[in-house]
Amino acid sequence: MISRIRQFTDTTNFENAIKVTFASAVPVLICSHFGIFQTGFTIALGAFLTYPSDIPSSLRHKINGVLVAALIVSGSTLLINVLHPYPFILYPITSLLIFFMAMIPVYGNRANMVAFAGLLAVSLAFGHITTGWQMLEQSGLMLAGGLFYLLVSLAFHFIRPHRYTELQLAECMRLTSKYLKLRGDLWDKEANRNKIIEKQLNLQVELNTIHENIREVVIRTRFSSGHSDRNRKLLLVFISLVEIMELALSTSFDHRKLHEKFEGNEFVLKTYQNLAYNLAAHLKKIRQSLEKGQKYVIESDLFMDLQAFETAIKEYETQLGASEAAEGVYLLTSMLHYAEKQVERIKLMERVFSGGKLETKLMGNRDKDLEKFLAPTYYPWSTLKENLGFSSSIFRHALRLTVTMMFGFLIAGIFKLDNVYWILLTIVVIMKPGYGMTKDRTFQRIIGTVVGGIVAFGILYFVHDSVSIGTLTILSMILGFTFTATNYKIGVTFVTMYVVFLYALLQPDVNTVIELRILDTVTGATLAFIANYFLWPSWEYMSVPAHLRKSIEANRNYLSEISRFYNAKGDVTTDYRLARKNAFIETGNLMASFQRMSQEPKSKQKQLPNIYKLAVLNHTLLSASASLGTYIQSHKTSKASDAFNRVSDVVIKNLNKTLALLNIQEKGNEMLSPEKEDMALRFIELKKIREKELAEGIEQSDEFRLRMQEAQLVIEQLVNLSNLSENILKTTQKLLSDS
Repeated sequence: MISRIRQFTDTTNFENAIKVTFASAVPVLICSHFGIFQTGFTIALGAFLTYPSDIPSSLRHKINGVLVAALIVSGSTLLINVLHPYPFILYPITSLLIFFMAMIPVYGNRANMVAFAGLLAVSLAFGHITTGWQMLEQSGLMLAGGLFYLLVSLAFHFIRPHRYTELQLAECMRLTSKYLKLRGDLWDKEANRNKIIEKQLNLQVELNTIHENIREVVIRTRFSSGHSDRNRKLLLVFISLVEIMELALSTSFDHRKLHEKFEGNEFVLKTYQNLAYNLAAHLKKIRQSLEKGQKYVIESDLFMDLQAFETAIKEYETQLGASEAAEGVYLLTSMLHYAEKQVERIKLMERVFSGGKLETKLMGNRDKDLEKFLAPTYYPWSTLKENLGFSSSIFRHALRLTVTMMFGFLIAGIFKLDNVYWILLTIVVIMKPGYGMTKDRTFQRIIGTVVGGIVAFGILYFVHDSVSIGTLTILSMILGFTFTATNYKIGVTFVTMYVVFLYALLQPDVNTVIELRILDTVTGATLAFIANYFLWPSWEYMSVPAHLRKSIEANRNYLSEISRFYNAKGDVTTDYRLARKNAFIETGNLMASFQRMSQEPKSKQKQLPNIYKLAVLNHTLLSASASLGTYIQSHKTSKASDAFNRVSDVVIKNLNKTLALLNIQEKGNEMLSPEKEDMALRFIELKKIREKELAEGIEQSDEFRLRMQEAQLVIEQLVNLSNLSENILKTTQKLLSDS
């Protein structure tokens, strides 16, 4: 029980909740002591509204983001108060302000959260209108609240500067460990492999997000704060985790064929499965020690698992004889090599967290040109201008949000609702660009509000003293902010309780507060839900071609870099690593698009099976490309053959044809056939070409056999890539012709 409480409190979400609660509660408590509660409450409101902009990044970007948010919050509040006496000016200006803020997210996640803070401020400004000098005083106090929150946030940062990164790395380890565990599950003879692969694809989407979060913090901190030993170690761990995922993706096995091949000798595959499970288990143990902030203690040795698998391979060879077992031994040895590489990276992480000695050369050229892996931080006007059209989902969302909030004003005016700001807040918080998330949040918010109101009312029926209610207010606020990011329904429940308790301290008529909050929440949620369905909806099927195009383009560029590297040899270039990173991200984005579509109404799930098929094909293409790239990097390879260049050109041509089809949206009017001219030369013919090339310059020796092994591996993978590229082209044609 104690360990669970500690695990709950030692999270980023809980720390953020403590920050905003402290920054909000302290001004209220201090000012109440001096009899100026309203002043403290206004400062607290400024801190509360500035809080959403505080997302992880380098210290400079954190400060800039919070400062901009504080200025927008105070400025928006002042503007609403100044214009409030003039409704014919107020509402047009307010609608323009809402639209502009809703467009800011085109500049990325930090801009999105700054805009969210501004929209909250615009909504809440209608809850307490002031006049005269009070307008400036209110705006100034809210700015002071934002600055106070910044000071609190910086204090937490300097107390534990690396904790966020450590917790994100721990979460990354959890997801990676889960992915490796699923790879182990694939070795069960009766495993539902399609279901397991779907789970792996979903995990890849989550891993893409968390990789971007860690890059943003670790790499930007490295360039802004220098090369501290701790930061260097965390960067090394992150790179190792990325490499573990890339290795896992690049090494795929045909499990059914392997079970057929080793029928009667299943002990070999069971031994390997045990090794696969232990890879995941060791990563899980490292995560647990990192979360607890404890030194990692090595309890078992993965080298023993490797040795057990080697022994199993030798036993298999002995039972069948060297000649009969040759093919099986070769397959098992490939599995062993994959496991050895994974063990090497996990052992490196064990050394980092157990206090072992790390050699400087371990980083190698891994940290070369790291800044190129970050999203750009400049904000050109052209980006906003490019998104001013209905082809942009953000533009449609901004227009939809603006119109819905104006309807909120209209309904509040018609039905004489006092708390229009709560309707507006509900719309801002619930309404998202996609239908699926808006639908989920609508029901979760209504349920959370009703449950929170009932629970809070029940507590207030028995509790009446202000000290107990004040304590419950702070506790509810902490729990509300902690759960909002992970379980929105529970988060809303505690936030509702916090609001009710707060009103219980300020005014006695709590029943009316609960009734009004539920009514306003239902009104706002209903408006948001209806608007997302009928007002310029951004159904996911409209975005799929763009995601598909980006995924195919990224895979094509990655394959081109692999081909270039195989021909030129030398060190892995930054362009190669960037192409690999983009391929992983865009393939994950395509899967995320499929996930969003699956949450939408059945009538809007157009071509869902084909989209899923394309997501899987792109993932498989990426896996095959990564497998080829990994082999070329980790082996001393010969000169790239004519066979290699022929087939790689065919694959790239097929992908280019698919891109052309998506770009011109021909929808089957002019069917583009897959590239066939070189693919008449299948595996056997290509192998003969390569054998002839090698035999001309090399005697029949061990070196010749190694080169032939290389030829077989490379050409097999290329033929696989060619088949995949053909399938992608055909499925894309079907997708466009049937839509």
